[in-house]
Amino acid sequence: MSNKKNQRGGVRKGAGRKKDSGLYAEATKVVRIPISRISEVKNFLLSTKKTNFSIADFIQPSIQKPTPITLFSHKVPAGFPSPADDHAESRLDLNEYLINQAESTFFVRIKGDSMVDAGILDNDIVIVDRSKSAAINDIVLASIDGEFTVKVLTKNNKGPYLMPANKEFKPIYIEEGSQFEIWGVVTGSVRKFK
Repeated sequence: MSNKKNQRGGVRKGAGRKKDSGLYAEATKVVRIPISRISEVKNFLLSTKKTNFSIADFIQPSIQKPTPITLFSHKVPAGFPSPADDHAESRLDLNEYLINQAESTFFVRIKGDSMVDAGILDNDIVIVDRSKSAAINDIVLASIDGEFTVKVLTKNNKGPYLMPANKEFKPIYIEEGSQFEIWGVVTGSVRKFK
């Protein structure tokens, strides 16, 4: 017989669920529920769940006064220098260019990589217009059971679903009983490089 203490099991540093993580971002407790009531409890929890995206994360555009900037009519190839001073066409106000209905438009900062193939990257800001009716193949801001997401609105014979623009992510199917709402149509995006 060996006097060595068993080296397996026990608490490991960094193991387990991180504090205040998970769907509700708060401490949880294991509870026994009758099998016949599981569906009812899950539906109740989904109906009261907090969103990962709060309305405070939405940014309202601040349009104070137009700030036109020179727009060159000559398209510049990415890679070959071309003098373009003689091709100045007009002045461009980005608010006017990006926003059609200021009162129904807001901005949302993107988190994640599910839309990279549509040119929407992590930390980009998308422009969302609530006055536009969503059509199939539009990029939309949708809420499913209290969770916000930006995806392509798609439809099959079972109904609408949300398609990511990244093959590493799976489509989101709208299940019967889900709380589903389209908040607006994504009409553009903004990205800073520096």
